[in-house]
Amino acid sequence: MSAQQSQPKTGAQGVPVSILKEGSQRTVGADARRSNIMAAKVVSEILQTSLGPRGMDKLLIDAFGDVTITGDGATILKEMEIQHPAAKLLVEIAKAQDAEVGDGTTTVVVLAGKMLESAESLLDEGIHPSIIIDGYKKAMDYALEAAKGVAIPIDITKKEELVKVVANSLSSKVVAEARDYLAQKAVEAALIAADKVNGGYNLDLDWIKVEKKKGKSLYETQLIQGIVLDKEVVHPDMPKMVTNAKIALLDTPLEIEKPEWTTKISVSSPQQIKGYLEEETSILKSYVDKLKSIGVNVVIAQKGIDDTAQHFLAKAGIMAVRRVKRSDIEKLAKATGAKIVTSIKDIKPEDLGTAGLVEERKVGEEKMVFVEQCPNPKAVTILVRGAADRIVDETERSLQDALHVARDLFREAKIVPGGGAFEMEISRRIREYGRKLPGKEQLAVLKFAEAVEQIPVILALTAGLDPVDAIAELRKRHDAGEIDAGVDVLSGKIARMGQMNVYDPLIVKEQVIKSAVEASIMVLRIDDIIAASQSKVGGGSKKSEGGEGSEGSKED
Repeated sequence: MSAQQSQPKTGAQGVPVSILKEGSQRTVGADARRSNIMAAKVVSEILQTSLGPRGMDKLLIDAFGDVTITGDGATILKEMEIQHPAAKLLVEIAKAQDAEVGDGTTTVVVLAGKMLESAESLLDEGIHPSIIIDGYKKAMDYALEAAKGVAIPIDITKKEELVKVVANSLSSKVVAEARDYLAQKAVEAALIAADKVNGGYNLDLDWIKVEKKKGKSLYETQLIQGIVLDKEVVHPDMPKMVTNAKIALLDTPLEIEKPEWTTKISVSSPQQIKGYLEEETSILKSYVDKLKSIGVNVVIAQKGIDDTAQHFLAKAGIMAVRRVKRSDIEKLAKATGAKIVTSIKDIKPEDLGTAGLVEERKVGEEKMVFVEQCPNPKAVTILVRGAADRIVDETERSLQDALHVARDLFREAKIVPGGGAFEMEISRRIREYGRKLPGKEQLAVLKFAEAVEQIPVILALTAGLDPVDAIAELRKRHDAGEIDAGVDVLSGKIARMGQMNVYDPLIVKEQVIKSAVEASIMVLRIDDIIAASQSKVGGGSKKSEGGEGSEGSKED
């Protein structure tokens, strides 16, 4: 039954019955599934050319004309402003993948699309969606179990072990040429910030700040032991370098508070105006005197600092920085041991933080403030450099992915061969498992294996290989026991990934399988799409909660 306008139905007594608003559209059954699967396949096909080290990048232009060049799946989907509800589901799984493990966003969307494409062929043969769903669940459980058998444990205290995995996660990015250098910086930062907990390690990425500044080259990217603020000292007469700093972190403006309501002041003489201004000055001076009396020599404020207060701070020899981001204030609090103060009148010496050095330095054409030699050495900053804004932006995104991969390895110190070798081996094992199953579920499990096998096929395509020849050789070598045989995209041949040190974290691959299956099942369960008519409100369209265009969907 195809999409149609809502028509009144005739009841038993011949009375028309209409349950939907006039102008609503309803698509049911096979047409609804076909529509959703097609939307998901289109999104998957857009991303599949970006998969792997030889994948292409996308140039995205938003409504304001801002340009983004990236090969990162999550970034591409975020910038595309997708409207179809089923396609939005793939955007959501990419976001979840990015938030959970920070890598594999392109793979998860491509795999979900291939799973739905495989399911579509079974639907066309008359197999019920529930049977396909049950088969996919069984295949997923078996795949996750098989993944543990393929995984190799690593020693995360060895820097070189971490670097080879983290560098592999950067090989498909715009910054791939500098992947080894950037991976070194990411791993060094991760090892500094990691905590030893219950015999294992925990990495809190809040300790690691990624700051960017255009200029020089990618190879000028630095790891700073401390916090770097993209701000400058507020007054030219203030010291530009303070050693043995006593730092006050203020979450209150260093200026006269404005009343919350409208006020008027009546004056009858110039002396009254003068007295009013002098009182304001006196209040600001008292704030500065209070800070100086407890030994403050650096003030870092989240809000504004009045010009008069700047003058008094400079006279007192106190360095001050204003309008610092809340996230940076919180990092400084952890790094320096300071408390974030909301009232200057109540500040005490024990509220202050300490640092060996606070210095304003010129980076490129601008100035930045470096807070170094902090009492908590876990606080570090990676200062990203690059020749152009877009390179710097992409490097920042890539480093965030690299840091997530390092965190994944601390969470579970197991790796699997990359280059499609893992997917090829899992596909082979699922196929063997599926052939032992009775009934139609066997067909769903075999289609699942076929979908997983598409990842090395796409890697072969992006590397310029013949996919048929590549998959035939991969099957032959995996059947012979070469678990790590994969696609060497750089030299364009099938090779042993272990010998090339091409590995991925196990936890990333597990999350890819889970997310792709969950998204596929969600789409397959939908058999009815009811799209309400758009209400005109003030000349514009009113959009309901749950998606643009007021589209909703009903599950079985």
